[in-house]
Amino acid sequence: MEEFIHRENLALFKKRLAEPHSEAERGVLLKLLADEQAKQPPQKKGVL
Repeated sequence: MEEFIHRENLALFKKRLAEPHSEAERGVLLKLLADEQAKQPPQKKGVL
């Protein structure tokens, strides 16, 4: 479930960055995107 949320957050932040925003809003979105990209998606157990 966490991996799904991670992928959806990445997609949402990228989509929102493509829309027009003020510099402050864009800065917040860039920070959120960077934070989400820094997260390591959980590894599936039993999968090689």
